[in-house]
Amino acid sequence: LGERRAEPFVRQLAWRDFYAHLLAAFPGMATANLRSEYNGINWRNDPDDFEAWKAGNTGYPLVDAGMRQLLETGWMHNRVRMITASFLVKDLLIDWRWGERHFSRLLLDADPAQNAGNWQWAAGTGADAAPYFRVFNPVTQSRTWDHEGSYIGTYVPELAALPDRLIHAPWENGGLELAGYRGVLGETYPAPLVDHAVAREMAIAAYQAARTRPAD
Repeated sequence: LGERRAEPFVRQLAWRDFYAHLLAAFPGMATANLRSEYNGINWRNDPDDFEAWKAGNTGYPLVDAGMRQLLETGWMHNRVRMITASFLVKDLLIDWRWGERHFSRLLLDADPAQNAGNWQWAAGTGADAAPYFRVFNPVTQSRTWDHEGSYIGTYVPELAALPDRLIHAPWENGGLELAGYRGVLGETYPAPLVDHAVAREMAIAAYQAARTRPAD
């Protein structure tokens, strides 16, 4: 491999070693925020939303495709792991530890250091984490990384017949166009659990509130 082609692989090895060292230094990393300023986050922790996320029934097609792939195969691409994790933590305001435990049970390649480290990265609570105000937009991510909708169509077959303009956000235009594809929003495919724009603001507010409280 040339230097430029090998760089992404070497970077992943560096992350692997980084999280391994972190777990050695902080054995409780799977259960405790590495950044204590976020200990006071007011999580919603809605059990019904959590079950919908686990089952791939959030109403956001790329998130649902990823979670259904995890159930069926025990694996999903790293990009989709980041998107599904961000959705759980930031859109649904569910404690990252719930997601960490779920992934650790189902992932065939689950590794204690990698799983905990990456969940803390997604939640913004880790040693070298994504900033708390970074919230993945599941529709933008879907249109960027699965622009033809082939991944969604594979794991969310009830949407497979939809054209590109509908498959990433089937609720647009009130979901009325789904009828032409033998679909009904809320029946053949769930309506979104949350409005992403509203959920994003709620998540940022929850994190900001936690940052103003005294650390434990």
